[in-house]
Amino acid sequence: MKIQAIKDLVEKHDLSTLRAAEEAIINEQIPSIQITGEDVGEQLTHILGAIDVLEKVQLEGKDKGIALREFFQRVRNSIS
Repeated sequence: MKIQAIKDLVEKHDLSTLRAAEEAIINEQIPSIQITGEDVGEQLTHILGAIDVLEKVQLEGKDKGIALREFFQRVRNSIS
């Protein structure tokens, strides 16, 4: 997982576009947007992270920067 890849997706795309890209990858199709990642698994991880962040922004009214920090904090906590 690369932080910058998730940040780029959050800044460049809306929730519906990211969900469509997620669906495309799950269905073994090529998504309509450019997604950084060494393989399909990493690309899907980046999309899911960006979706999580944008859902927090939409549902809880959080700032994108704060939602990103909280997402990465949750990831760090789950790893340690």
